Amino acid sequence: MTAYSPEDAPGRHGPFATAEAAPRTVGRVRTEYSPAHDGDPDPGEIVWTWVPYEENDGRGKDRPVLVVAREPAGTVLAVQLTSKRRDGRDRVPIGSGPWDRSGRESWVAVDRVLRLHEEGMRREACALDRMRFNLVRQRLRERYGWS
Repeated sequence: MTAYSPEDAPGRHGPFATAEAAPRTVGRVRTEYSPAHDGDPDPGEIVWTWVPYEENDGRGKDRPVLVVAREPAGTVLAVQLTSKRRDGRDRVPIGSGPWDRSGRESWVAVDRVLRLHEEGMRREACALDRMRFNLVRQRLRERYGWS
């Protein structure tokens, strides 16, 4: 694994920077479960990328995200993982897994969708199992009308 300083973390700057996507205006979105341990970001996989803070003030951090869909332009849509519990419809509990070395419980935040470029992320951490992916997928369908 390559060590990155926060300043040059993949997805932080330039044309491959991770950006927030407007989930209701991204067009037709078809979520799918298709992990393939081939080094490419696939729906159902957890990858790491720089995620800007919601304030969009240039700050952020390198964190795990769950890839949920491919876009025709070659980008992918993803939702971030968090270890901060917050009850409500915008968090889906997924338990713990190899994406967190400390073994903490995780939640997927579906209230914010990110657009990632393959060149702007580190490679796959692991694939989420289909059952937990489907819980996230269902919540995205309910919230945004995605198929």
